[in-house]
Amino acid sequence: MISYKTAKRILIKSKIKIKTEKIDSLKSLNRVCAKDVYSPVNYPAGNNTAFDGYAINSKDTINLNKKKPKKFKILKTIAAGDNPRIKNTKKFQTIEVMTGALIEKPFDTVIPIEQIKFYPNKKNKKHILVNKKINKNNYIRYLGSDYKKNELVVKKGTLIQPSHILAFKSLGIEKVDVKIKPKILFFSTGNEISNKKKISNWQVRNSNSYYIKSLSNSFLFNFIDGGILRDQDEDIFKKLLNKNIKSKANIIITSGAVSAGKFDFVPGIIKKFKLSNYFKNVAIRPGKPILFAKFKNKDKAFFGLPGNPISSAACFRFFVYPYLAAIFNLNEEKPFKARLKNKFIKKRNFTRFLKGKLTSTNNGNLQVEILKGQESFRIKSFVKSNVWGVFKAGQSIFKKGQLIECHSPIAPNKNIFY
Repeated sequence: MISYKTAKRILIKSKIKIKTEKIDSLKSLNRVCAKDVYSPVNYPAGNNTAFDGYAINSKDTINLNKKKPKKFKILKTIAAGDNPRIKNTKKFQTIEVMTGALIEKPFDTVIPIEQIKFYPNKKNKKHILVNKKINKNNYIRYLGSDYKKNELVVKKGTLIQPSHILAFKSLGIEKVDVKIKPKILFFSTGNEISNKKKISNWQVRNSNSYYIKSLSNSFLFNFIDGGILRDQDEDIFKKLLNKNIKSKANIIITSGAVSAGKFDFVPGIIKKFKLSNYFKNVAIRPGKPILFAKFKNKDKAFFGLPGNPISSAACFRFFVYPYLAAIFNLNEEKPFKARLKNKFIKKRNFTRFLKGKLTSTNNGNLQVEILKGQESFRIKSFVKSNVWGVFKAGQSIFKKGQLIECHSPIAPNKNIFY
């Protein structure tokens, strides 16, 4: 039985290749950028005002003071979106500008509306009075001060977020290259599994396939339901594998039938295929019987997840997701840390994935409570949890107040992408 650390190394070495595609940037949310994206324009596209006020030529104010004020004639009002060009401007002239209005020569600075004195009065705005030197470039947002043309916007290997969509639209980026979502073909196994609404007490509702299907948007894959394999379907499973190794499915996953019971046929069938990488049984809980295989000379991988709901969920989160991240070339996930609220004891050589409740203290410190009901069949504690606590191998006793690595339960921690 190998360690979780060793299992992850095997996963990283066993990456399959996936293709890229060019798509509409507005449809790229939660896709992985496959090529660096650069700005096609300067942003802002021109110098513009950061405040409502009056734009003037700063050179006209060089000799002004309280004893020597000057009237600046108001020419017109320019709002954001208006053409800013004015013909034949002269000294001591000004334009009223609204926030976002473009500023063109000879105007080069803005006096905020709050500082303006009108002449002859506020009701009859013919001029503004300036009685001091005004520095150049006050309250102006410069051309290209946010993004310069050809500046990097999104780096290859970034998971595209709503903030990127905003940037794409602002900068006029219409298309982006992204990694194609891998197809995951999923099979449930066992005579007890049922899709019926009403079941007998010896049956189990097919929850694992629906749980993993629900993750497809967050975990960057397309889900294909392969149906349910029964205890006597060993030959059928082999035929389905042969068929789907030649199909467009990238990853095949089963839930159940991976342990050492009479009807746990998955490991035996997988070993009949030519494999380049393989492991079964990892020193973890829940999910010890997990199986992984990479088919030799094929860009196809296989995961055999345990059948218990929480074991299946934990193994998807800590094995399948890191594998997906690896084939997308995402940065390795960085856990956040919280102080343990209650003491916990485990077997020294096992890594434990524990359902926890993350909260914040009054002074802003994160703390995690390990919930009761950690057995792999218990779903109540999973519903109550909002974090996975990872208790690494090599330590048995975890004391109250100790820092614990934490991961979000159904989606990667956002900081892994940057």
